[in-house]
Amino acid sequence: MRLIINNKAVESGAENLTQLSLELNLPDTGIAVAVNQRMIPRSEWSSFILSEGMDIIIIKAVCGG
Repeated sequence: MRLIINNKAVESGAENLTQLSLELNLPDTGIAVAVNQRMIPRSEWSSFILSEGMDIIIIKAVCGG
């Protein structure tokens, strides 16, 4: 299915956010995800079902100054 991830169209076979994070090789910590402008807690990733055209923003925490 086609998703919009950080303003780029991406083809994915993931069914939920947990699978998507594995597909994208995201780190286990320091990540926040919003779907259609709603933050999704990590505890809900495995039950959050993805569908065609969802707008996903992935934010990675960065250290430094």
